[in-house]
This record gives sequence, structure tokens and C-alpha cells, in this order.
Amino acid sequence: MRGTDVHQEGLFSYLSPESRIPKDHPLRPVRAMINEALGELSSQFEAAYADTGRRSIAPEKLIRASLLQIFYSIRSERLLCEQLDYNLLFRWFVGLSMDDPVWDHSTFSKNRDRLLEADIARGFFDAIVAQAQAKGLTSDEHFTVDGTLIEAWASLKSVRAKDGSDEPPQGGGRNPDRDFHGQKRTNDTHESATDPESRLFRKGRGKEARLYYMGHTLMENRHGLVVDGDLTEANGTAERDTATEMIAERPGNHRITVGADKLYDTKDFVAGLRDLTATPHVAQNDTNRRSAIDARTTRHNGYDVSQRVRKCVEEIFGWGKEIGPIRKTKFRGKKPIRFQLLLTFAGYNLIRMRNILAEAPT
Repeated sequence: MRGTDVHQEGLFSYLSPESRIPKDHPLRPVRAMINEALGELSSQFEAAYADTGRRSIAPEKLIRASLLQIFYSIRSERLLCEQLDYNLLFRWFVGLSMDDPVWDHSTFSKNRDRLLEADIARGFFDAIVAQAQAKGLTSDEHFTVDGTLIEAWASLKSVRAKDGSDEPPQGGGRNPDRDFHGQKRTNDTHESATDPESRLFRKGRGKEARLYYMGHTLMENRHGLVVDGDLTEANGTAERDTATEMIAERPGNHRITVGADKLYDTKDFVAGLRDLTATPHVAQNDTNRRSAIDARTTRHNGYDVSQRVRKCVEEIFGWGKEIGPIRKTKFRGKKPIRFQLLLTFAGYNLIRMRNILAEAPT
């Protein structure tokens, strides 16, 4: 018998979002790990907010919502808030009931500075890594380092001479023409008026220069999880310098191995790792010059293993740029972009940990 197409408005509903989400939904274990990490950050949240005044949106809800934006590739916070208004799954994940109003998208911007000052992204990322370590998912002996370029939210037209000697733009409108062909522009003499902390950088010989930041990661080799990350300006030595700093901050004084690609095959980097009791499993760059890696390293089977495993680091950056938001950031300045990068790394770890634990024998 055909049902009637009746529209009933204004009736009460006694169902909660929790009861509507399937028990085996893949976001359930992810949410449990997030809640555990946020619980450990409670004291940091308390210190970041004043004791008096009107109550703000709970920072825990803002963090969960930001992770949803990463998981589902939502391009803006305005669209995220629109989804939160009618998407039952999103409401459940963030912690909103059916009747809770959704905050305005500007709430993210107003609270971000407070979260940046408290370094909440670093604390949250470290809490997720600690969970992985407690579950035995990480290695404390074998690692891989790598870096990637993150395109800045600024146009080449915004690059100006620091001394103000540039010719004024031609034409009117909000996006006037600028003819900079044939001009020599370097980071020493020019900077972006839109994002002064970004840097002109070329991906390779013959490539055009663009405005970039550089993201760095330290991956453990057991399951390919990110155990450290950072953001710096884009320059020719940032990858090696930051990698050395991250290795130096690893706990313990036992010997470890560090895999890397050919860009890291320099005498200074290899010597620096050996000074840190780290064996450099760096890919040999023997084109046009002598490699800093010799048979002392390459003759061991462990070197071949590191060379195979180190390629998994590209999965981290691939996920962060295809699913996550780090191909071209929509923030300006190192602090907010670093916040976004660490949340993206934490999101990658959460999805990876869920998959690993789901496959583990019970």
C-alpha cells in the first residue's frame, strides 16, 4: 500500500544524534581517540580562557569541527558551519544536540588567536602520538624525514620591493596589472605585501618562483605515523636543518636510523646525524658529485629496508594535500599555518590508527 506524502512540522522528537549514528560507523573510534586527547588538554584550555565574562564556544567543539573540515575536505569555515546546521553526523561528532544552535563562522577566527597562543595544536598532536605509542604502534628506533612545499595564500603581484622602489600598478580595479618580467626579485630585496612571512622559492631548475612555506615531518617506520612536524620558511637548507632539530629532540640516547631522500645527502647533514647517534639511511645522490653515504652504511640490509619504507612518507603529504588543506593554505603567517599543519598531521594519524587497530586480530 502506498504511503501518503504528509509533511508534519513542529512535532517533538525524542531521538538523539547518538542513537542515529551506526555503532560501527568509522568515525566512532576516531571520536573516542579525539575525546581522550582533548581531555588531557583541559588544563591548557582553562589557562587560555578568562575566569570571568560570557561563556565562549567550548574549544573542544572547535577542535572537533576543525578536524571534520580536514576529514571531509570542506573548503571554508562558512561551509563547515552550514553543514553543522543540518548534518546529523557532524552534529554528533562535534558534540551538538539536535536543538543546539550553530555558532557563526567568525567564531573560529575570534578563538584561533587564543588557541595559537596556548599552542593547542602542538598539545593535541602530541597527545595523539602518545596514544599511538601506548598502543605499541610506533617505533622508537627507525624514522624517516621529509619536507614539502605549502603554497602561500598570496599572489606574485603582491611581491613588492622592501625599499618601495617598485613602479605603481597599471590600471584600476581591485586587481591591477603588474609587469615584473625581466626584473630580478629575491627574498633579500622583495617581500609579499599580503603575507610578508612567505618566501619566493623554486621547486626546481627551470621552474617559476612562487610564494611558499615549507612543512616538515618525522615519520616512524613501523606503521608510517607522524611523530613530529613543524613549519618553516621555504629555503634551500630548511629541510635538513629542521630534520636535524627534530632528531635531536627524540627522547633517549639509543642508536636510531633515519631515512631520507637524495636532497639530504650532504656532508653536513650526514655528519650531524652521526653526532646525534643516528645512522643516516639517506638515498645516495651520486649524480655529478660524490655521495656522503658510503659502504659503511649501504652494505647493511637495514639500509635497503629504510629505502623501501621511507617512500611511505609521501602518503602523509599526499593525504594532507588531496584530503587535507595543505596544498595551498588559506591562512597567512607562520603561526596559523603551523596550527593547520599540526592538526592535519594529527588527523592523518587518527585515520591511520583507526585502520591499523581495525585490522589487528582480536
